[in-house]
Amino acid sequence: MHYYRIYDDHEELNFFKSTMDEKKIEELLKEFERERQQYFNLDFMEFLRKKDVDAEIIEVENISY
Repeated sequence: MHYYRIYDDHEELNFFKSTMDEKKIEELLKEFERERQQYFNLDFMEFLRKKDVDAEIIEVENISY
């Protein structure tokens, strides 16, 4: 499993995991961006899940101690 962080057009930060390596993710991002005017993380995850059923956004929480 590979872990990534990604920003969308609203500068929203999300983390996600995928079984695909970075090179394949970059290829899919380019394909995704060619098909759309705007780029949103949830839309990309929907697109990615068609190619990697294990892909998902990871919720990251801050903790302090």
